Amino acid sequence: MSSQELLLPCATPHMLAYRSTFLLSGLCMGAWAPLVPYARTRAGIDDAALGLLLLCLGLGSLVMMPLAGILNARRGCRFTMHVGIALVLLTLPLLATTHSFAGLMFALTVFGAGCGSVDVTMNVQGVMVERATGRSLMSGFHGLFSLGAIVSAAGITALLWLGATPLMASSAVMASLVAFVLTHGRQLLGRSGDEGSPIFVRPTRKVLLLGMLCLFAFLAEGAILDWSAVFLADERGVQHSLAGLGYAVFAVMMALGRLNGDRILLKLGPRVVLIGGGLVVMLGFAMVVLANDWLLNLVGFAVIGTGLANIAPVYLSLAGAQKTMPGELAIAAATSLGYLGILMGPAAIGFVAHASSLPLALLAVAALMIAIIFSATRLVPKVSPQRLH
Repeated sequence: MSSQELLLPCATPHMLAYRSTFLLSGLCMGAWAPLVPYARTRAGIDDAALGLLLLCLGLGSLVMMPLAGILNARRGCRFTMHVGIALVLLTLPLLATTHSFAGLMFALTVFGAGCGSVDVTMNVQGVMVERATGRSLMSGFHGLFSLGAIVSAAGITALLWLGATPLMASSAVMASLVAFVLTHGRQLLGRSGDEGSPIFVRPTRKVLLLGMLCLFAFLAEGAILDWSAVFLADERGVQHSLAGLGYAVFAVMMALGRLNGDRILLKLGPRVVLIGGGLVVMLGFAMVVLANDWLLNLVGFAVIGTGLANIAPVYLSLAGAQKTMPGELAIAAATSLGYLGILMGPAAIGFVAHASSLPLALLAVAALMIAIIFSATRLVPKVSPQRLH
């Protein structure tokens, strides 16, 4: 633990700022989901082209995440968070209005860079606060991320349903980002490491494994983020203004699960959470694909959110607890690898959907949960979840 972490300001106003960081990241990510069908219609693209477009989101984040790690170490969380917010503010209006495929590729690449910067920064700051306070906070932090996604996706969907244009609807999110910068954004943390501390350490085999399992969990989340609205619109005939409800109900259940995650882990233990969560996710995907009623599909999306809620926080806790490399760097590595799933996985789903069908692509995502289920007994130690930090 660095001396910087021991001196973190953790009074109530500062803790509110730290928690708001996760809420803000959810706002950024959730803003894109309801806009996907509109962007697809404006550009006149098919599943394969949409998959390529979503790949730009992942590539932008892939490039920015290592740079965000360096910025966090050299300039601090506050500076890096503001860089990410600026990129989102510059590109969200373009995502809501651009008609050209090339223009959407550029905008989504830069938007992905902004989201990647915000995501890495929130987790780096979350680890620093957890270590400084000696409290298990990661599940609650990620619950606020999901809550932000709910507010963003549901709010934009409601505005679209009421007749607002995509630009008008997304302006509400942009106003929230500006308000954060002018208020709580001033209380974010400085550098995440000491002078002379390494910027990069090669991840160990165990950390890479945890990162890959995080990737599977986040890939399932990314599938709902980017494809739930398309699935409801194309496969079930739901009007575009309501198609964002799929991600909204998913995010609601994920937020509820994570906000209660510490209590759930204390009662059931991490092994049960991983095994049971994987089984529940598979059940939810089966409901989405096999039920022809779109209302039952919404129930399926809610079931998926319930199962996924605490899988990634468990893996991040395990990454912090392992002794093969520094905990902070291990969590950063696992988080970066994991977020490739939420950012690049949906692009792969687009290509699979083009080659076969979107329902089959979603079932392939559900099959990844098998690795989470069967690896749980080997990876998770027989200790209380509260001792994983």
